[in-house]
Amino acid sequence: MNLSLVIPAFNEERRIGQTLAKIRSACARDWHRIEIIVVDDGSADRTAEVVQRCAAEMGSIRLLCHDTHMGKGAAVRTGVLAAGGDLVLFSDADLSTPMSELPRLIAAVQEGYDVAIGSRGLPDSRILVPQPLHRRIVGRMFPVLVRCIITRTFRDTQCGFKLFTRTAARRLFEPLRTRGFAFDVEILYRAEKLGMRVKEVPVSWINSPHSSVRIVQDSLSMLGALFAIRARTR
Repeated sequence: MNLSLVIPAFNEERRIGQTLAKIRSACARDWHRIEIIVVDDGSADRTAEVVQRCAAEMGSIRLLCHDTHMGKGAAVRTGVLAAGGDLVLFSDADLSTPMSELPRLIAAVQEGYDVAIGSRGLPDSRILVPQPLHRRIVGRMFPVLVRCIITRTFRDTQCGFKLFTRTAARRLFEPLRTRGFAFDVEILYRAEKLGMRVKEVPVSWINSPHSSVRIVQDSLSMLGALFAIRARTR
C-alpha cells in the first residue's frame, strides 16, 4: 500500500532536516511508495526553507504552509486532507515514536482495523527516555480527565503516531474542529461514535527535550477543549 506521512511542524528549523533524513533512511526500500507532507504551521523560523531543501535533495516530500499559527490539530488536518496514500500516518516532528514502530500499526490495519494508534500506556509499551517529573505528572492526569469527560476506551490518546485507512482519515478529519493539542481526543471519540475499529498498539517512545508544549497554558487549553469536544460530538 502507498503511505502518506503527515508531519506538523511549528518552529522546527533545528530538527526537521534530521527528522526527514531519519525517515528517508528508515523507509529507503519503500521510498517510491511514500509521500511525506510537512505542514509548516506559521513558523517564525526557517522551517519551510529547510523542508524545501530536503525536498529538492530527497524527493517524495511536499511542503504545505499556514500563513499564521493555527495549532497542531489544524496542521495535521491540512496534511491529512491533502494526502493521497492508501494509508495515512501522522507523526510528531521529533520522532518520539521511531519509524521502526510503523510495521506494528500497519499489521493492525491489515487485520481489518480502520485506525491504529501508538500507545505509551499498555503493558508492552516501552518508555526508553522518560519525560521530566512535572511533565509526567501532567501527562498522567490528562488520560484520567479524558476517561472522566469523554471516553474510557483508550489508555493513551496523545501519542503522536497514528495510522488511518484513507477512508477513515477523511471521515474523521474533515469535520475536525479542535485546532490545538487535544485534537487526538476528538478524532478518537468520533471514530468510536462512528463504530470504527480502533486498535491501540504498544510502541517504544523517547522523550524529546525540545517539546513545544507549554505545561500550564496548553494544559488549561486542553481541559477546555475536552468539554467542547463532548458538547459538539454527542
